[in-house]
Amino acid sequence: MGRSDKKAKEKKKEKKMIDLKMDAGWLNVKKANSRENPLDQLPSFQKFTRNGISVVFETTRASDMDEDTKGWIFKLLESNMKKMYQKSDWGWNEKNKKTELFEDAAWYLVARHEDGTPVAFSHFRFDMDFDDDVLYCYEIQLEPEVRRKGLGKLMMKILELLMMKSEMVKIMLTVFKHNEEATKFFKECLKYNVDETSPYNTIYEQFDYEILSRYNPKRKIEENAENVPQN
Repeated sequence: MGRSDKKAKEKKKEKKMIDLKMDAGWLNVKKANSRENPLDQLPSFQKFTRNGISVVFETTRASDMDEDTKGWIFKLLESNMKKMYQKSDWGWNEKNKKTELFEDAAWYLVARHEDGTPVAFSHFRFDMDFDDDVLYCYEIQLEPEVRRKGLGKLMMKILELLMMKSEMVKIMLTVFKHNEEATKFFKECLKYNVDETSPYNTIYEQFDYEILSRYNPKRKIEENAENVPQN
C-alpha cells in the first residue's frame, strides 16, 4: 500500500470515529434533556441549611418558568453583571441577553427560601461543544445576602453531579478575566482548569474571557483510552 493510500484510510477511519462520537454525544444530550426533573437524580441535594440560610432547590426548564421568576432572574443578572459586560468586548445587550436566558434549551437550578422567595440561580444547558457532550453553565448568580455562605459552591457541585449522572464529558463555563472574584472562585476554590477550547492571546488578538472546565473522571479515562495509538 502506498503512503498516500494509508493516510487516506487513516483519515477516513478518524472521520468515522468522530462521526460516531458526535452521534453518541447527541443521543446523550437528548436523553439528558428528556428528563422531567434532573434534580430527582440527587435526593440528598434538595435542601441547604447552613451559615444562617435555609433554601430548597429546584430544576426547571426556562419554558416552564413563571413570569415573576423570569423577571427576577433578569434583574439579578443585570444588577450583578451589567457593568462586567459593559467593560468587555461583548458589551451589554438587554434584548440578546433576555433571548439567551429564556431559550427553550435553557435549564435552571433555582434556590428559594422556604417561603418561595428566590435567592440564587444557575442557567445551564445539556449541549454539544465541538464533539463533546457537556453540561454548560451559562450563569450562576446569587443575591448579596446569601453570598459567601457556601451556597454558590454547593450549586456548582450540584451541576457537576448532574453532569456526571448524565454521563457527559465535562462541565464548562465562560468567565471574564476582569471578573477577578469569579475567576478566583472557579480556579482556586473549585479547581477548574482552562479548557482546551479556550482562546489564547496572540500579538494580533487578545481575549477578555476564558473558558474553564472540569472533566467527568469516568469519561476522561475513556477519552484517554481512545487516544492511545494502536500498534
